[in-house]
Amino acid sequence: MGELLTTLQGQLAAFSVSEVIAVVLAIAYLVLVIRQNILCWVCAIISSGIYVWLFIDAKLYMESLLYLFYVGMAVYGWTSWAKGGRSGSDLPVAFWPGKTHAIAIIVILSLATVSGFLLERYTDAAYPYVDSITSFAAVWGTFLVARKVFENWWYWLVIDVASVFIYWERGLELTALLFVLYVALIPVGMLQWMRSARQQTAAEAGA
Repeated sequence: MGELLTTLQGQLAAFSVSEVIAVVLAIAYLVLVIRQNILCWVCAIISSGIYVWLFIDAKLYMESLLYLFYVGMAVYGWTSWAKGGRSGSDLPVAFWPGKTHAIAIIVILSLATVSGFLLERYTDAAYPYVDSITSFAAVWGTFLVARKVFENWWYWLVIDVASVFIYWERGLELTALLFVLYVALIPVGMLQWMRSARQQTAAEAGA
């Protein structure tokens, strides 16, 4: 614990203003996602744009490309949530079949294997395979959030746990702590979205 506090004090003494802003907006993003508030995508656009440069500096190139993708996906998420459901109501929480997720996981692992090999061979990337897996999984996970698919939370649980290790090792301690908070908030998100799905089902049954 003493070593952890010393590390954090050292970083805070020479903190990156851009990383602090990105972290604050990223926290706001997740809180708003849990509440299914469309403003989460505004926070995502700004935070992700900052992280593109932070990860280039940390030599996490797949992460940098991932956050560039996040910017575009945030625009898509805003459009998807604004459009809403078929009846013009808010976009409902959906549940996708296990077969769909099994195929997605196979594709993620296949792409990550190729990407990890190329990064390891031709770049100075840190943790090329782990970075690739979390990046491709996050692409899929972000799409699921944009479509309000409940299973997105399971993907993010695995991604966020791995990300804590990656970011701490690359000197992005504040971002690592952000992902610790993310992991802690995931059960809250699951409960909120499940409650929302049950309310939707009850409302449809009573219609």
